[in-house]
Amino acid sequence: MTQASIEDLHEEYDFLDADDRYRLLIDLGRALDPMPDALKTDATLVRGCSAAVWVYPTVLDDGRLHFLADSNAAITKGIIALVLMTVQDHAPAEISATNIEGALAPFDLRNQLSSNRTQGIPNMIALIRQTADRYKD
Repeated sequence: MTQASIEDLHEEYDFLDADDRYRLLIDLGRALDPMPDALKTDATLVRGCSAAVWVYPTVLDDGRLHFLADSNAAITKGIIALVLMTVQDHAPAEISATNIEGALAPFDLRNQLSSNRTQGIPNMIALIRQTADRYKD
């Protein structure tokens, strides 16, 4: 997904009440590519999240990274889907340079959701950046 699509999503998000924002996040999570259970291992687990979150990178033929992700909590799955919207199918160097926090800032997740739901976001972002750094040329 492109940066424009996250901006479009934010415009929609701004007009929603709290319940509809939750539904939007849940829908984002449902739209993620399915992650096989075999990939949900200790190695793919994001540390520091109140819910279990797994992120697994795949390398496309042209070297771009496509992430598979899942969570055992619907809202958290939506949060990782939102994070991935900023970097999905981009080159590793582009992912490393992306201001993921800046792209997410307009959603004001820390004030919209409980601290339990948002505490793992920095760890999700760190794992994605570390992964991109490993795959950079």
